[in-house]
Formats: sequence, C-alpha cells, structure tokens
Amino acid sequence: MKTQTNNEQGKTYEMKKLLIFSLLLITSINLFAQVKAQTTVIIKNANIFDGVNEKLITGSDVLVEGKLIKKIGKNLSAKNATVIDAEGKTLIPGLIDAHWHTYYSNAPQSVLVNGDMSEVAIIGFLGAEQTLMRGFTSCRDVGGNPFAVKKMTDSGKYPGPRLFISGPPISQTSGHFDFRGKNDVPRNSTDPMTYWERNSLIMVADGVDEVIRRARENLRAGATQLKIAGGGGVSSSYDDLDVQEYTFEEMKAAVDVAKTWNTYVAAHIFTDEATQTAIKAGVKSIEHGFLVSDETLKMMKDNDVWLSLQPLLKDEDALQFENPYSTEKYNKVTDGTDNVYKRAKELGVKVAFGTDALFDPSAAAAQGRMLAKLKRWYTPYEVLKMATSTNAELLMLCGPRNPYREGGIGSIVEGNYADMILVDGNPLEDIDLVADPEKNFVMIMKDGTIYKNTIQ
Repeated sequence: MKTQTNNEQGKTYEMKKLLIFSLLLITSINLFAQVKAQTTVIIKNANIFDGVNEKLITGSDVLVEGKLIKKIGKNLSAKNATVIDAEGKTLIPGLIDAHWHTYYSNAPQSVLVNGDMSEVAIIGFLGAEQTLMRGFTSCRDVGGNPFAVKKMTDSGKYPGPRLFISGPPISQTSGHFDFRGKNDVPRNSTDPMTYWERNSLIMVADGVDEVIRRARENLRAGATQLKIAGGGGVSSSYDDLDVQEYTFEEMKAAVDVAKTWNTYVAAHIFTDEATQTAIKAGVKSIEHGFLVSDETLKMMKDNDVWLSLQPLLKDEDALQFENPYSTEKYNKVTDGTDNVYKRAKELGVKVAFGTDALFDPSAAAAQGRMLAKLKRWYTPYEVLKMATSTNAELLMLCGPRNPYREGGIGSIVEGNYADMILVDGNPLEDIDLVADPEKNFVMIMKDGTIYKNTIQ
C-alpha cells in the first residue's frame, strides 16, 4: 500500500482547508443574503415601551418594512413577512450612549502609546459589533476618528451602531487632549504635527484662528457636532481639574463655526468657572460637569444647556489609570457624582446618559451595567427614557448635519428607524435587566435587520 509523503499530506491538508474555507464563505454569504432579504418583519404579541410614555402598549404588533417602522397595532399581517412572536416580552427602543469613544473605549493605553492607527482602527471596528450586541444602536462619539467605522457599518455589511461623530477633540496646548511627550514643547510653528494629530485621533489648537481652522476641518470630514476641551481632565498629564482651558474668545470661535454649519459644540469640563464661560460662549452640551455648583446648574437650565453625565463611581467598574496623578483626579471627580445627579434632577437640568469607557475592553463591556447604575437617582422608567428618547433629543441638536434623516431614533413610533430590543422581562419594573444584555436581550434589531434572535 502506497503511503503519502509529507509534501503530499501537506498539499492534501491545504486543499481541505481551502475547501472548508470556501464552504464557510459561501454559507456566510448566503446567510447574509437571507438577512438582507428579510425586508418585512412583524414582531407580534409584544408589550411595548415606546421610549416616551411610562405605560406599556400591551399585546401589540410592530410591522417593519426595510429600515423603518411601518405600523404599530393589533393583528398585523404582511405578505412574505418574517414573524417573531414576542410572547409578551417587552419591546424597547435601541439604547443610545451619548458619550462614547469608538476608538478610545477598547484600545488599551499601551496601544495608544506604542501602537499605530491601523491597530486602533481594527480594535474600534471589532468593538463596534460588540457595542451593537449590547443593545446600543446609536452612539454619539465625542472624540476620535471613527469615520471609516461609520462608513462600514452604515453600509449594512458590517454590524455596529449608527455614529454621530465629533472628529478629533480639539484642545489647547497643555489641555486635556495634549498627549505630547514632556519634552515635545515648545513647538515651533514649522514643526510637524504629532502622529495622532496627523491621524485625527486628537488635535491641539491655540488661538482663535487655529481653533477656527481645526473646527472647519472636522466638519469637512463629516462631523455632526464639535467637541472641545474647556477644562482640566482626568487622563491627561498637564492640566489640573480647576484649570479653564480655552479663553472665552477661543470657545466662542468654535461655537461660531458650529453655528455656520447649523450644529453645536460639546465641551469637556468638570468645574464651575470653565462651565460658566462655556455657557456664555454658546456651548450647548457640557460633558461631565461632576463638580459644578447649583449656581452653574441653574445657569445651564436657563440657557437650555445639556449636562451629558456618566454614572462614574469608585466601585468595581471604576476606571483604572497607570498614572497616580490621574487616579487622584478620578477620585476627586467621582466624589461629586452623587451630588450632581441629585441636584441636576431637582433643578430640572436636561441630563443625558453616557459611559465614557476608556482604554479597557472590560470597561466598554460594562455599558449596560453603567446604565443600570442610574437607579440610584432615577426610576426605571426615567432611566430607560433617558437612554432612548431623551438622548435622541440631544443627538438631534446637530440639525442638518444629522446623517440619518430617513427616520427618527430613540422611540418606537411609526416612521422611525426600526432600532429595537426585545427584553425577556420588564425593565420598567427591573432595570437591572439591561445590565446583562447577553442573557436578557433576546432580540436586537437595527435598521430593520435582526442581529440577534434567540427566541425562535
């Protein structure tokens, strides 16, 4: 009996691998084609939280055609529709994270120190699918350059949330997004940009003219809103929390540019004086604001300014920093978390929900747990409303810069995008259900496409 040589065995093995790969590829293409062919879906017998009203719409159906919700009612039918029997489970709108970083959230600090843009982009692209599978169908990305990820996920060929992107966050020298080395300054006007500036992950700009230029570049790239650093930050090395970053004139320059594009500016700030300067300059969204006083909160309410807040605490999900200076600042910031949530609610300030996960895949994975932590200050209904229709209201401040104008987001109403989650249980009674999406989210739909369905 003739035996195969090692060379022949190797060739046979490679041919088998090629055949298996080809079969898997064909199967994947066919499965994707089937998903895309499902242009009509009916979700039957659902108890619907519409994102606005506390009372559930019980025992109802939702008809989805293409990307949009076509009709909501009883006993709906349609030709060749895929039917999903909710069996009385709770249907809620897709969740929205109003302070997210597609790139920063999953990329470890070591990658941002020693890696390159390709590495960061791959991590962010893969993380986008994980974000969607946690039920977050829309995110406001307030710092980074995930325009390529947005392009791929918007195509429908790759899973991920719809993204409202600020582009590289703009900071002054020594500001929150100045991550240059200790000896990289002073910088001459003829010196080249740093690597991360050239790749639009961050941007340093000083003076009115330079702020205007960088703001316009972000909008040219497709930003839906602008993000600046208006005050000291936790993860940065050269700015204490009390520092106001940017003068009134520089902040106003960014706001003036945003106004010419019919959109708005969000500003990273923790403290009173910087926040009040930003409000006077016309900033419409204060990111963080953990240490502001009642006076500033009242000023925010009077000027219709949003507080984009994150339930950051010194607990099992506390952000971890290699730099002791950042850890010290984080502790100071989180000392204000409980107070600012309570006072903002009592004073009637518009509050948005975000997570601001940074530099750690495990922190990114805690998105749902972070949302559930709002139960310290809000009822389950208030929590869900904030993470759906309320957050959508903030995102829509971008006006005509909104890249998703075919339908609305944040609520289950006819004509909106079909971004919906079917929950095994009632999160209006038990908000902790959102903390474990893998177990409790039995269906996840975005743009009318079903990305998860475990109830069939």
